[in-house]
Amino acid sequence: MMIDLIWAFVGSFLVTVIVGISLIPALRRMKAGQTIREDGPTWHMSKQGTPTMGGLMFIAGITFMCVIGGIGFTSQGDWRHIIILVFSLMFGLIGFLDDYEKVKKKRNLGLTALQKLALQVAAAAVLVLLLRLEGHLSSRVYVPFLDVTFDLPYPVYMALAIFIIVGCVNAVNITDGIDGLAAGVSTPVALCYAAVAAVWTVHSGADYSSVGLFSAAMAGGLVGFLIFNFYPARVFMGDTGSLFLGGAICATAFALDMPLALVPLGIVYITETLSDIIQVTYFKLTHGKRIFKMAPIHHHLEMSGWGERRIFAVFTAVSAAMAVLTYFAVRYRFGAMIPG
Repeated sequence: MMIDLIWAFVGSFLVTVIVGISLIPALRRMKAGQTIREDGPTWHMSKQGTPTMGGLMFIAGITFMCVIGGIGFTSQGDWRHIIILVFSLMFGLIGFLDDYEKVKKKRNLGLTALQKLALQVAAAAVLVLLLRLEGHLSSRVYVPFLDVTFDLPYPVYMALAIFIIVGCVNAVNITDGIDGLAAGVSTPVALCYAAVAAVWTVHSGADYSSVGLFSAAMAGGLVGFLIFNFYPARVFMGDTGSLFLGGAICATAFALDMPLALVPLGIVYITETLSDIIQVTYFKLTHGKRIFKMAPIHHHLEMSGWGERRIFAVFTAVSAAMAVLTYFAVRYRFGAMIPG
């Protein structure tokens, strides 16, 4: 299986890079430039006009590997990688509509919050229903670290799942605030999924190879994207990329039937979102006072003198550490010692 994972990583990486080489000039010709928020850090105004919707390049890499590299799985009736892909594409389409509105109107405003929420809830419900109908998801909740499971009534599980998915997708979107950050933080998450899928396939008696394929392709696509998105970024992933990425991260967790693993794995996303919530809540309660210099927290660190490369390095390192911790947290799930 390791050869398949390496092939998925490398294939997605190469397709992403090849697509990126031609996509960036095309986006420039289309004048698909990012409009920078006026209330953001003043030095971000220099990024005005940088092409957005660059997430299309890693979407292409991941899609290629799922369709071409996953032929063997689909021929055997295993459609999990395709279900994850379709769900991610649904969120990517929501992001594309949002990006298109921003580019067309030349404002940092796209779909309304209500429109995005409604579309995201509908997409989340479709994922949970599909995985359940295909027999890949139960209403049993697995708790990492404790290695225990408990049952929930299906309507309660459904509501919880939709809440987790919508919350996580938007948390990934919030994290995409400086060059390379969302891609850098998400790469260890994808690699963790690939490792878990590999060792569970060996030790659990069940085959998670198709989920591993998607995860490895996601990691390869993100690494390829970072060639163009690392500071100073030549392209932004846009909501097209960040919502696709958020959907992919959530869907893979549910396909592995371990959604609560998103808590340690997504600690950076959670911290970013909480900093935003705390800032807004405190601002309203105190009639204008702030806890952070700017939210989310990566902007606070920028305002405190941290450079974008330092923020990228620290946040990615934290994500990598939590990915390793999560891997060890689930190693006893099927009763066998999984080599560390």
